[in-house]
Amino acid sequence: MINLPNLLTTIRIFLVPLLVVVLLTKFEGHWVLGLAIFLVALATDYLDGYLARRRGQVTNLGALLDPVADKLLTSAAFISLVELKGTGGESIAPAWMVVIIVGRDFAVEGLRSIASQQGVTIPASRWGKYKTALQGVAISLLIIHNYLGEYFWTGHVVLWLVVTLAVLSAADYFRTFYRRLGLDQRAPGRA
Repeated sequence: MINLPNLLTTIRIFLVPLLVVVLLTKFEGHWVLGLAIFLVALATDYLDGYLARRRGQVTNLGALLDPVADKLLTSAAFISLVELKGTGGESIAPAWMVVIIVGRDFAVEGLRSIASQQGVTIPASRWGKYKTALQGVAISLLIIHNYLGEYFWTGHVVLWLVVTLAVLSAADYFRTFYRRLGLDQRAPGRA
């Protein structure tokens, strides 16, 4: 079913390759244009959910597409930032941090999918919501790192917070997964 919230989600998916091309193609102002594209895509993330709930247009298609669009956007942005070099020649976003963040997202989606197949819903955790919000801030700051002058380091501080919240929220999701599926009970005959 195509409705405004699903259209916004689809637009976010189509903005992902545009964001990657703009970030990885060096031309005057590509950082600013990249930030603008990222912020528009991020706005569609908040707007599609808000409109779906407000208008009573929550659909199965939207429920499936929205997390895919979210992961595509943040993964593409982070991976692009690994490829790009800062003024000192280092990656703007360290690869190991990006692997933790992206890997956590895949693991959590995998757990939620397994739980769903068992008829169990694992809602978004508080830590996961904090991570998602800070991810947008970190990516934005890292994209415009050249414009931050002596405050270029703020993007990396926020990225450290994202990594910390990624680990905490992953642990929370795993704990919830095991509890909801009854897997935290010891097997009979085990000490």
